Amino acid sequence: MKKRTIALAAFCFYAAVSTAQVQMPQPSSTQTIKQDFGMGKIELTYSRPNAKGRKIFGDLVPYTKLWRTGANAATKLYFSDPVEIGGKKLDSGTYVLYTIPNMDSWEIILNKGISNWGTDGYKESEDVVRFNVEPMKIKAKIETFTMQFADIKPESCALHIMWAKTAISIPITTKITDKLRAQIEKALQTDKKPYWQAAQFYNEYDNNPKKALEMCDGALKANDKAFWIWLYKAKIQKEMGDKEGAMTSSKKSLELAKEAKNADYVKMNEDLQKKLK
Repeated sequence: MKKRTIALAAFCFYAAVSTAQVQMPQPSSTQTIKQDFGMGKIELTYSRPNAKGRKIFGDLVPYTKLWRTGANAATKLYFSDPVEIGGKKLDSGTYVLYTIPNMDSWEIILNKGISNWGTDGYKESEDVVRFNVEPMKIKAKIETFTMQFADIKPESCALHIMWAKTAISIPITTKITDKLRAQIEKALQTDKKPYWQAAQFYNEYDNNPKKALEMCDGALKANDKAFWIWLYKAKIQKEMGDKEGAMTSSKKSLELAKEAKNADYVKMNEDLQKKLK
């Protein structure tokens, strides 16, 4: 009887151990960042190790050696539209981001080996872009390896890589002016003309303030209560040197903004008018 009891207890223990499932947190968590950029998007997927008191660059991450730029699987970058990265043209698609850190310069590599695990399977023949950037020293110590998009503008942004007290910035650009122009010019041929969008395009992308003012006037004919367009027109007039016209437009915007109880536009107009006096 005793033997049967021991055997049964052993079986129950074995069953419990073999079927128990314990989910532990990943030592290096995975992060995916989706960033709207230009007229498309960028998606970054990478793993984030912690420093844990270790010396990072020149030790844990050796100098002059190919690095997966994170942990676990290779870091991936997806571009929905063609871009220039580090001044090099790159077609849309998914790429692996490798780096070769050094004290005075980092080599940045975009590679086609998207199925690689870390640096395993890396082939130099699959490199599509290589360029160098200068590392920067930062005051605050970054415990968790961090990548982020910053300085985001319609046609440019930067990918920042930071860990410990070192950071690098990778410039990324795209060209959308010609695409926008084609869309705007086509839409202006229709009955429902996009005057407001056209005004922004000609002012901010095409460097044609005269055309932008023409589009503002078209937009205001359709909606003369649009205080935001009156203010936009005032700013263009100011840049063109027409202070009197800018003041007239701003006063109209201020009047309408007060009627709409929009405190932000009231303040923006008051600030602009101080500069015009």
